[in-house]
Amino acid sequence: MDIDADHLDWNHLRAFLATAEAQSLSGAARRLGLTQPTLSRQVAALEETLSLMLFERVGRGLALTDAGRELLNHVQDMGLAAQRTAITANGQQSDLTGWVRITASDIMSAHIMPDVVAQVRRLAPQLKVDVVATNDISDLMRREADIAIRHVRPDQPDLLARKVTDANGYFYGSKTFLDRFGRPQSKTELAAMDWVSFGDVDEMIRYLAALDIPLDENACRVSSANGLVAWELAKAGLGLCPMDAAVGDTAIGMERVLPNVGEITFPIWLVAHREIHTNPKIRLVFDVLAQALADRKGN
Repeated sequence: MDIDADHLDWNHLRAFLATAEAQSLSGAARRLGLTQPTLSRQVAALEETLSLMLFERVGRGLALTDAGRELLNHVQDMGLAAQRTAITANGQQSDLTGWVRITASDIMSAHIMPDVVAQVRRLAPQLKVDVVATNDISDLMRREADIAIRHVRPDQPDLLARKVTDANGYFYGSKTFLDRFGRPQSKTELAAMDWVSFGDVDEMIRYLAALDIPLDENACRVSSANGLVAWELAKAGLGLCPMDAAVGDTAIGMERVLPNVGEITFPIWLVAHREIHTNPKIRLVFDVLAQALADRKGN
């Protein structure tokens, strides 16, 4: 799809983006402070301009069509580009003070967040940033964090979720482990190796079975609910382990296993309370995170 931004009304694109994120006209209208008929007319005008159907009704909500999903990628990229200027201009405002708490998985908190937090501090030096390393979405609902980075979309109605990118992961083993036990050449050989499990072993086995890697109950002989600990166990040569490519490819002594077969794609969602639209410091950090995480495409 070729998109000529100069010939599209930004209000129509903004209405489309809000509707795609809210998955309903009423939710998008509340978010933008518009009436539902006004927002509906803007979306319809965009569909007419493009001669495309962008949404289809599913139950009480709306779902993107194939054309809508393709347009969403373009609009998000356009929005991120526009945010770069706005973020830089707004980041120095004197009212952007106090704490913003970001919760992310332990792996992401340790390996990805330092660079992101440094960017936030450069743009808004008055802000204080607290990184809460946890895999539990409930901390956001308890107001123990302002923004969450997650790999699944939450279903709580009070939360605003934006999918910012799809990341890639692979299976990894330490060089010492692979030198000792061999480098598997098929999924069958992969399933015969020892594994380090993240968290619940049965869940790990079910996950790999869905990828046509049938582990038996004795395959995961080492496990930890803490991702950092599980990764260190794998680095110590105790078994294979899945990992985000941005982390695994930079780890000294670790190798991808079956790199042409074992790729895993997982979403990265950015989540916040809906009041983000009235809180400039949370909006600033949310936009910086969206930009930084989207820039990880291709890792």
